[in-house]
Amino acid sequence: MSILINKETRLLVQGATGREGRFHSSKCLDYGTNVIAGVTPGRGGEVLLDEIPIYNTVEDAFEETNPNTSLIFVPPRFAADAIIEAADVGIHLIVCITEGIPVHDMVRVSSYLRNKDTILVGPNCPGVISPGDQCKVGIMPSDIHTPGRIGVVSRSGTLTYEAVFQLTMVGLGQSTCVGIGGDPVVGSSFVDILKLFNDDEATDAIIMIGEIGGSGEQLAAEYIKDELNKPVASLIVGQSAPAGRRMGHAGAIVTGNDALASEKIKALSSAGAAIIPRPGDIGVTIEEILKDN
Repeated sequence: MSILINKETRLLVQGATGREGRFHSSKCLDYGTNVIAGVTPGRGGEVLLDEIPIYNTVEDAFEETNPNTSLIFVPPRFAADAIIEAADVGIHLIVCITEGIPVHDMVRVSSYLRNKDTILVGPNCPGVISPGDQCKVGIMPSDIHTPGRIGVVSRSGTLTYEAVFQLTMVGLGQSTCVGIGGDPVVGSSFVDILKLFNDDEATDAIIMIGEIGGSGEQLAAEYIKDELNKPVASLIVGQSAPAGRRMGHAGAIVTGNDALASEKIKALSSAGAAIIPRPGDIGVTIEEILKDN
């Protein structure tokens, strides 16, 4: 068992014929993902990688192939409309990799999805991978992942990979890894993913990687304290970041007390999460909390 994606995933790739879309469609296929269709306006009728039919619209692809998941590699100015197009036909899970989508576009998307039965992961994220189901919907390097029972959720793509590498090196596999993205407005929050892991029988413990900016980590701390029944180890990066300066992600900026790394660490520690002191200690910290549980 896993969260969000599994052997039943039927993947549509929007922007499939572009450089990034083509490359990562191939990598998803190689990993074992059931990639059933692609969409690029004006390229309908083509076949990508000798097996993926290309359609002009998501509606056409949906009618012909019935996907339940979409992976988006569309340029920033078109990405919001691509998300809405996928939601309109009833695709349940949308993973948007695109970086640089204007904030006002994502505010529009967020409002539009409020009454839809659609889960959005991203944008500006590495995606989702469930190693036990050999299913990848994203851009993460598949060779560092191994099946297991640790869930990973992170705002940082690079630190997701670091966490997974360390877990694998200490013999701890992953149930599902989710990169929620580092933009100011994203589709899924820490709390959204923690709820899924809490209900997942195949996940025994969770690694949560946060960073400066926003208050998502504090909201996660409240959920951990009140409802989560699995151990959590959390790493918060950006402890030395100066106020008012963006550090990497668009959402990684200190604009108030809640945005400070120190406040996030305090909230998570008070909620019972084990605090990972530095990125190099991810693997050993989760090993220790598993021994104690």
